[in-house]
Amino acid sequence: MLTEQQIQEAADNLYAAEQGREQIAPLTLTHPDMDMDDAYAVQTAWVQRKIEDGRKVIGYKIGLTSRAMQRVMKIETPDYGVLLDDMIFEDGSDIVTADFLDPQIEVELAFVLKKTLSGENVTVEEVMDATDYVIPAFELIAARSVRANPETGYTRKVFDTIADNAANAGIITGGSRVDPKEVDLRWCGAIVESNGVIEQTGLAAAVLGHPAKGICWIAKRFAPHGISLEPGQVLLSGSFTAPIKVKAGDKVTADYGDLGKILVNFV
Repeated sequence: MLTEQQIQEAADNLYAAEQGREQIAPLTLTHPDMDMDDAYAVQTAWVQRKIEDGRKVIGYKIGLTSRAMQRVMKIETPDYGVLLDDMIFEDGSDIVTADFLDPQIEVELAFVLKKTLSGENVTVEEVMDATDYVIPAFELIAARSVRANPETGYTRKVFDTIADNAANAGIITGGSRVDPKEVDLRWCGAIVESNGVIEQTGLAAAVLGHPAKGICWIAKRFAPHGISLEPGQVLLSGSFTAPIKVKAGDKVTADYGDLGKILVNFV
């Protein structure tokens, strides 16, 4: 396992990469034996730096929930990252692309809670009952460490991604708020266009069979640590499309049918 000093140094390096807009090498190059506990320890230290800057935790994101993405990352379990209050963007926002390192965007459903969720046996039914509403969402992802080195071919590992706050950089919600009990969330889908060209389509069933299972997973993941999911928190349940690379000048929309649309402009 990494030492406390190594964990703090890794978190500081990721923090500096984001602040300076310059990617660092994947942590697994320096620490090839780091494991998942090490990765989450680095993530926690990175989040603590943010909290010391005045940021507040507003929720969590669950990633790697689809079998396709798990195969890509060679892992059989989801991961999570922390959502902070400076990560929120309005529907229709102009997002400054240069503020983010290797930005991409994914399509998700966001759950906003009205009741506390906790414990290792949280069910889909309990998630539905505890949810105030579900709303369409984009997740903006970024990479403070290099995803793939074009010269050496080294590709960062899942531990690098987890340490990097599971690649989270922002969240954009839009469209209609819906009661999760009034729609079959498995069949909620989206058509994603970039500059008028359809890039991705998908159904929320790709998230562990039901997007609420993503929320169950994170509640169970936190249970041994005595952490609950609290009312008002925003929970991204996991992407049901592959990520789309974005650059300045791109206009990206997601059409969720009856749930409405989301639009973001990258400038």
